[in-house]
Amino acid sequence: MRNVSMMTGAVKREVFHIIHCAALTGTIIFVISLGGGLGENNSIAFETEETLSSWEQYGFFLAAVLYVTRFLTLLCLPLALFNFWGLVLFNAFPDQPKTKIFSRRDHVSVPFVCFRVVTKGDFPQLVRNNILKNRNICEETGLEHFTFEVVTDKSISLVTSKKVRELVVPEDYATKSGALYKSRALQYCLEKEVNNLNDEDWIVHLDEETLLTSGCIKGIVNFICEGKHHFGQGVITYNNDEVVNLMLTLCDSIRVADDMGKLQFQLKVMHMPIMGWKGSYVISNVGAERDVSFDHGPRGSVAEDAYFGLMAASKGYSFGFIEGDMWEKSPFTIKDFLRQRKRWLQGLLLVVHSSEIPLRFRILLGCCVYATATAPLSTLNVFLQPLFPIQISRFVDLCGCFVGGVIIYMNLYGTFRSYTYSAKHVGIGKLLALFILGFVVQPFKYILEIIAILWGLVTPKNEFAIVDKNVEQNEMENTVSVVPSDANVTEILVTY
Repeated sequence: MRNVSMMTGAVKREVFHIIHCAALTGTIIFVISLGGGLGENNSIAFETEETLSSWEQYGFFLAAVLYVTRFLTLLCLPLALFNFWGLVLFNAFPDQPKTKIFSRRDHVSVPFVCFRVVTKGDFPQLVRNNILKNRNICEETGLEHFTFEVVTDKSISLVTSKKVRELVVPEDYATKSGALYKSRALQYCLEKEVNNLNDEDWIVHLDEETLLTSGCIKGIVNFICEGKHHFGQGVITYNNDEVVNLMLTLCDSIRVADDMGKLQFQLKVMHMPIMGWKGSYVISNVGAERDVSFDHGPRGSVAEDAYFGLMAASKGYSFGFIEGDMWEKSPFTIKDFLRQRKRWLQGLLLVVHSSEIPLRFRILLGCCVYATATAPLSTLNVFLQPLFPIQISRFVDLCGCFVGGVIIYMNLYGTFRSYTYSAKHVGIGKLLALFILGFVVQPFKYILEIIAILWGLVTPKNEFAIVDKNVEQNEMENTVSVVPSDANVTEILVTY
């Protein structure tokens, strides 16, 4: 009966994946038809006299704006292709790993795993609560050889034991290259006099609010025991545990789709985070991490995850995808949402302009970053294209519609994927309502994204914003505090 049930579940997920592929393709075709891309006269090949007609009709300035905004959409094409291939080539509704790693009598020797959390120390209760929850999950799942390590700028009075260690980064500690913020703390852990891990051990990097699941622990152990890769990452969802801001959680649904699409494709096929990856749910071999290091100066300290990933790839290290979800929270306030996106853009701009990383490893990420930076211009096509049609290559037209179709579908799929794998049962009616709401909030999401982009482009790129995800304290306080940074270069704004 159990085998029959497993087969039925596998068949159901295959059916879901086929429907998903059809829906993705249908969305793209619909957007192409909506944009007139399937018509015979909408877009034609470049011909001098036809191209000149647009310049003559609209004048040089307006025609230049129209052509630039249309061509800018091509910067999104690599990202859209990676997401499309990832969502089509791999089952979009996979089975989560089993909740039990091994039984006592069928014990498997697992390498030592260190779960490492880096914090400023501003939310001690949040960190303490999550360490307790995550430790209990590890023990319930059957993991034995593990420890939790909290790296903080100030003590959070953590009760230490063989399974829990607190490391306070000294105020006078400085790396050789002057790394800042999280990079500085992570590099401190790797110093010879501080590190107590062997090169054969493994580190799982977590954020303050990250919650483990039994499925991700099984996936981590499988990944480590396979021994094929030095680094790995999996899917993070944002709708489990307690949802504080439903609207912003739905805005983050596209990040789930991005994990299932781009992240899965680049790690399973290319075995490198060539288009970037996240800073949490990072699994790394200790020896490899020490070799790459986080000591890459201020330029590698704002988006330290992307910088580290490309540096590791340039050194020849291999990356893989990990099955099983981890849980995190979306920002609670619009202000925090904007600060988070602003920091991502500013940090990634520093990464793609770093000469320390070979150019061939920066090109694709550079396309993604500049696609984001120019999004305020490229999104004008939504309004300009119907009002001011121009003669342009059908290839450009189709590519723009393809990108738009993939992005629209990713928002919808991300919502569906999040809630079908939710720890809390969601009925068909509620799922449909969330699906519709996820579609409705998309314009609002892109308005916020554009505001964050413009903010990021006009402000200094040496800021590191910390987003408050402490539910208990958020309920008690409603103030804004400003904490001076240890390097006196920036200020960290925290909104409760």
